[in-house]
Amino acid sequence: MAESTDAAIVKSRGGGARFRRWAAKESIEDYSLRFAPTTFRRWAPMMVASTALGGIAYLADYAIGASVVLANGTPSALIGILLAAAVIFITGIPIAYYSAKYALDMDLLTRGAGFGYFGSTLTSLIYASFTFIFFALEGSIMAQAFQLGLHIPLPIGYLITSLMVIPIVIYGMKALTKLQAWTQPIWLLIFVAPLIALAVQQPEAYSKFLAYAGPSEGSGVHLLGVGLAAGVALSLIAQIGEQVDYLRFMPPLTPANRWSWWAAVLSAGPGWVILGAVKQLSGGLLAVWILDQVGQAAAVEPIQQFTHGLGLVLPTWAVLPVAVFFVVLSQIKINVTNAYSGSLSWSNFFSRVLHAHPGRVVWIFLNVGVALALMELGVFGFLNAVLGFYSNVAIAWIGAVVADLVINKPMGWSPSYIEFKRAHLRSVNPVGFGSMVIASVFSILAFFGVFGALMAAYSPFLALVIAFVLSPVLCVATKGKYYLAREDTLEPPMLDETGALSVAVLRCGACDTDYERPDLAACPVTEGGVVCSLCCSLNSTCGDQCKKPGDGPVDLATPTAARAPVGGS
Repeated sequence: MAESTDAAIVKSRGGGARFRRWAAKESIEDYSLRFAPTTFRRWAPMMVASTALGGIAYLADYAIGASVVLANGTPSALIGILLAAAVIFITGIPIAYYSAKYALDMDLLTRGAGFGYFGSTLTSLIYASFTFIFFALEGSIMAQAFQLGLHIPLPIGYLITSLMVIPIVIYGMKALTKLQAWTQPIWLLIFVAPLIALAVQQPEAYSKFLAYAGPSEGSGVHLLGVGLAAGVALSLIAQIGEQVDYLRFMPPLTPANRWSWWAAVLSAGPGWVILGAVKQLSGGLLAVWILDQVGQAAAVEPIQQFTHGLGLVLPTWAVLPVAVFFVVLSQIKINVTNAYSGSLSWSNFFSRVLHAHPGRVVWIFLNVGVALALMELGVFGFLNAVLGFYSNVAIAWIGAVVADLVINKPMGWSPSYIEFKRAHLRSVNPVGFGSMVIASVFSILAFFGVFGALMAAYSPFLALVIAFVLSPVLCVATKGKYYLAREDTLEPPMLDETGALSVAVLRCGACDTDYERPDLAACPVTEGGVVCSLCCSLNSTCGDQCKKPGDGPVDLATPTAARAPVGGS
């Protein structure tokens, strides 16, 4: 597909929308509201994986691990962290696969996985909240480093940490790929140094960590502690969204790249949580080790953990500068991802609500601004409470999406492919949307103790089970009628004769720009009868005429409608 640099001002026919030149440049936009075309996905699989995993350098895992270990004891926290990691890994596999195969970000994937065109606006907000909550947590950690190492007051540090990532994020995937590749070896070296030094010089610290009982009476595993620890760790389940924001740029799967493709998808998709769990346990280890020296409040701060840890391997004069450097490097690596993914989710949300898209860059500033406000309000001090509550909603969303991908689609109850275009989708699909809302309501009630203390601790698992079970039940009950508003009749088909996504190029009659076939739909009100997905989204006056064929929505329970126009997955 030709890059739309010549589409300096895009006119969405009937919508009256005009874009500034940079908003039409896909070199900046990174296909924020679109299918990522084959011609853009030129990176090798392992380069995409390396970029996706670069963001996993974040240090909130250290703070999370430290807080749950100190609150619940190591035995309970250890099982809780590993339990959450297993859930995150398993649920991440289908999401990573479908995103990489169909070159779609998390929002577009959600649309076609049971939520509908407008139904997924709620999940866009959930995802956006994930990005700015964690931006705020990571920025707080960086500001703590600035305060300790450079004596910069926290409010000023919050502002610095917010502004410094913006220039990188503006240039999208191309800039992020270089940043992550250049900084990864340095980060890994400093990451492992304190852990190895502690094992060699003070091996008793590991024994002390494993035996740490926390504030509870007696040692051993406590059921409530396991649930509380897992609930906090499960708040990270939405991280798969940030991973697939990169995985959508995977090259097409071919016999030649099959092994590297799958290795990249599994390692950078669900595999992120392996390193995440290691970091959480490392944070717990270092916190218990320094607890008597700095107190509980400071022990959960990664800058304190690394200042003491690097003191085992570096001369005194170098410890603080290297620790500050490591924290700043880690937080830049993740917060560019948080800001980038946040700009994608806000773009998707406002394009549907306002029928306008001023450009991804605008929403970078919104996301960073909200995160800055949270930092100034002291969100880091409420770490466990914020993440524990958030995990209830996030896991209900992920559970509903996964159920559609692993049950509804293989069973033929929902379309076998991911349809994301407004022209073909129903506005709200009760299958995914209803499952998520019902699961969220019950799990939040449980979180606030309506069903007792034990269910409060395990409320995220309640959300997961309800959403996962309800999705196929509602899909069967509705006979799949709410997935598609009409079939894809545009020629050529979206899949070529080999079953791969078609690279055929057609011209959008609204913006007069060429796009690959998966991004296009037939349109009765556009010149030439073809419209791209973005111009379709922004049209506010067409009245969805394409969805009024007279015979109602597509019923997947009938043989004719069950024929997927683009083939299977």
